[in-house]
Amino acid sequence: MARTRASDFEEKQRILLKEAAHVFASQGMDKASMSQIAKEAGVSKSLLYHYYPSKDALIFAIILDHLERMEATLASLTDNGEAPKARLRMLIGTTLEVYRGADDEHKVQLNAGPALTDAQQAQIRTLERRIVAHFSAVILQINPDLVTPERSLLMPVTMSLFGMMNWVYMWFREGGAITRDEYADVATTLILEGVKAVR
Repeated sequence: MARTRASDFEEKQRILLKEAAHVFASQGMDKASMSQIAKEAGVSKSLLYHYYPSKDALIFAIILDHLERMEATLASLTDNGEAPKARLRMLIGTTLEVYRGADDEHKVQLNAGPALTDAQQAQIRTLERRIVAHFSAVILQINPDLVTPERSLLMPVTMSLFGMMNWVYMWFREGGAITRDEYADVATTLILEGVKAVR
């Protein structure tokens, strides 16, 4: 007989994925064990295997949950007619806020390649493209000259922005010299001012 889901299943699942991400990030993909993850998450090993039959399935679930939440958050930001520059700042600030407390998920995503099947990688890439599209559309509004018949510099500029945002976890410290909100201003200014010189 199949188990029925508890009313708080999604919250428990979110906690489980968060704990699993921490174990994978601190121990490494190979060294981390399902037993260790179950212990850290406060669930039985049998329950963990019931929902995630392997470490690879768990790794995929961590990344998918992280990216789906990010894409849904960005998609929920309704366009209220803001100027493109203001909208870019809003997207950057929102992304940096979503990244708060997600350092472990970042590390899992960066190191998960070998654990994912081709189909899983394709699903992840689809989500990543949707996330990137929220930014590239606004950047193109700010500087339409990034796309010419000869070549398009839209993606290099957009991915440069993601380079700034995605590696924040390597150096940013809460209570340090700059807040997340202040860094959102910095990243926005770097793109807005830098893109003027891109040819």
